[in-house]
Amino acid sequence: MVWKNFAAEAGENILVELGSSRQGLMRTEAKKRLLHDGDNQVSHHASAFLRALKQRFFSSFLYLLLAAAGLSFFLGDYIEGIFILIFISINLILETYQEYHSARALRLLKRYLVVHAQVRREGKVLRVESTEVVPGDIVLVEAGDRLPADIRFLETSAFELDESLMTGESVAVPKTAALLDVPAVEIYEAKNIGFAGTVVTSGRGEGVVFATGKDTALGDIALLTEETVRETAFEKGIHQFSRFIMKLVLFTLTIVYIANLLIKGSGADGGVELLIFSLALAVSVVPEALPVILTVALSRGSLRLAQKKVVVKRLSAIEDLGSIEVLCCDKTGTLTENLLSVTAIKAADERHCLKLAFASCLAEPAHRGKLHDAFDLALWQALTVREREAIQRGKRLDMIPFDPERRRNSVLFAGTEGEEVIVRGAPEEVFHRTKNLDTYAVRQLMAWVTAAGKRGERVLAVASKPLAANHSYSVYEEQDLHFVGLIAFADGLKSTAKKTIARAKALNVAVKIITGDSQDVAGAVGYAVGLIKRPEDVVTGKELAAMPETLRREMIASHAVFARVSPRQKHEIIKTLQERFEVGFLGEGINDAPALKLANVAIVVAGASDIAREAADVVLLEKSLHTVIDGIEEGRTIFANILKYLKITLTSNFGNFYSVALASLFIPFLPLLPIQILLLNLLSDFPMIAIATDTVDAEELEKPKNYQVHSVVLMATLLGGVSSVFDFILFGALYRVSPETLQTAWFLLSLLTEVILIFSLRTRFAFFRARRASLTLTVLSVVVLLGALSLPFIPFVATPLHFVLPTPQILLFVGVLAIGYFFATEAVKHFYYRHVHTTARA
Repeated sequence: MVWKNFAAEAGENILVELGSSRQGLMRTEAKKRLLHDGDNQVSHHASAFLRALKQRFFSSFLYLLLAAAGLSFFLGDYIEGIFILIFISINLILETYQEYHSARALRLLKRYLVVHAQVRREGKVLRVESTEVVPGDIVLVEAGDRLPADIRFLETSAFELDESLMTGESVAVPKTAALLDVPAVEIYEAKNIGFAGTVVTSGRGEGVVFATGKDTALGDIALLTEETVRETAFEKGIHQFSRFIMKLVLFTLTIVYIANLLIKGSGADGGVELLIFSLALAVSVVPEALPVILTVALSRGSLRLAQKKVVVKRLSAIEDLGSIEVLCCDKTGTLTENLLSVTAIKAADERHCLKLAFASCLAEPAHRGKLHDAFDLALWQALTVREREAIQRGKRLDMIPFDPERRRNSVLFAGTEGEEVIVRGAPEEVFHRTKNLDTYAVRQLMAWVTAAGKRGERVLAVASKPLAANHSYSVYEEQDLHFVGLIAFADGLKSTAKKTIARAKALNVAVKIITGDSQDVAGAVGYAVGLIKRPEDVVTGKELAAMPETLRREMIASHAVFARVSPRQKHEIIKTLQERFEVGFLGEGINDAPALKLANVAIVVAGASDIAREAADVVLLEKSLHTVIDGIEEGRTIFANILKYLKITLTSNFGNFYSVALASLFIPFLPLLPIQILLLNLLSDFPMIAIATDTVDAEELEKPKNYQVHSVVLMATLLGGVSSVFDFILFGALYRVSPETLQTAWFLLSLLTEVILIFSLRTRFAFFRARRASLTLTVLSVVVLLGALSLPFIPFVATPLHFVLPTPQILLFVGVLAIGYFFATEAVKHFYYRHVHTTARA
């Protein structure tokens, strides 16, 4: 990255290299550079609506459904055709809108390039549009400003930047104009660089622009976001099934049609009738109710999650949540409160130590509203009302700001006891400026500081001394101080953090912390919530970068906590994990955008940056992993019901498909007429759709699942064979009676066995051990059964459908076959899950 080179060079050398000076560029030169380098803005190539719509037509399942709808219209079954087209349209609209909406994410990066900036040109300070800032410009910034480009600082005064959107660091970062002692490798180490889009929290600064637009670190994130393409687990699973079904239907129909022509001849009428029969058979195999079931299941899931303050932007993301095997997140705000608090004080007079620490803050301590520094806010909260009032009665006369080199700040404070110099900062910097600490005392205090660091706490030391009457305040007064005490700060764990991690482990979801924060802080949090056995078990971004490729992949897979990682490294970690797992990512900053777009499920909080929210699938109204785990459970429930539907419908369709196809070779008439096949298909879809509302066995939620096509097909083939056996028993008994009698009896048996199949395969356990079926499923199943059984008894319905009135003996025979089928299905199911399922999954 270009910023690394400029961080390692002296400011004056950079000015020469960029052809600039402290007086800034000549205006004519600035115009030339603007023409050469282009506007200072992040480029984007957002998909247009038509492009998004076009992308939706690459789904093979869409073509399968369109073909089924077309055949239904061709065969005169307009209800079935319209039914399929309505849900194709709903899914197309929802998916296209989501694709178009997500493509807007890149455009929002522009919001982080400010509208105007102050630059010095020809020795004069000008206010120009940020798009006109060019390399070599001298930019002036102060508290509240957002940096318009990547800048190498030349001057700073009490200058701090909020880089949380770039690094995830929760505390403002002090900046310096000095040359770094050690070359910066990661963004957080670049203490003399300011990055486009970051915000000045205090002080003022001046620097030279070395990168604009797409060449900035922000532009690099935009490029990663633009180039990242993902396919969700939901999409992969549906594509696998649709491709398999298309191949199966085309292959089998070809064989059946050719075999019929060879065996029965190719008379004109017979050939046309056979073709119509084959097409109807094809429609019967397609699981056309799948879009309906998906819509119902995902919509119900979305409403339930909304009640838990989880907003789903992409409906299929709910089902994808259930497939998550690894959940990556930052620690701040998800496992911790994202609010520093005082956790411990080591001082002879703790209250006095707190008061002096707050009195030395750089902001004017008039009231809490002016406090932006996390440490100052924590100190304010720790003070009593009387202590705050006492400090506010005093006055800050002067100050020497914090500097990364000094690692401390000091103020001259006038209180009730006169003028006092108060110093606070890094303990080791304060200790050797005090006169009341000996070597042993320093050693004891450093042990306390080290222990606090291991707990992930940050420590400030406080010292003071009265300002002598004949002395003026300067940096030389920061000597011969009286040590007052140490104050430890921490971002406390959420009360639900440990329980949430335990729930994730119970669901076999591995949680990984990926943060820009320090190694000590990340390790302490990971250890506290039970992700790692020792606080030291943390991998840093710098360590990852130095590893060989093979070792890096192993470390990413085996470790749970990563600290000081850059946006590009976050992207790399997610990409590496996706080679083996389905990955969810919870982020909120600009720096998270590439990883969010890449992750199988992108999750953000409501307060996240606009770019992060646009890249997200799921938005949490409350920042907590607890709600994410709720979403994972909901997703697995939905997945279990969708998988139920696929198993049941494929088993039923396979059984009917093969029975009809084989019977057509040996029976001189069609075992079911095309209109009867389509009616059977339509009626059975109603209880099938209700599967989306069904309850799920607790065991189904224990592990992430995926669409195992071969496993489902094997089960459907076994149970489809069982169905065919009972079908052929019926054929053998009734095909000599009359075509209408066989067709009526088989229609009734087929519908009975489909409903039986639903209640058998809705659980992997024995029928009586399963959770009670949902009321919707039970009611629809009963209604469809009663309606279907009544059809042959209604003359004006039976006649056009070619049904005949079944005798009591035939009804009894069909009932006995249905009961026998139920027990046979339960036996084969038990055998499959006990002896075959593990092998099929392997």
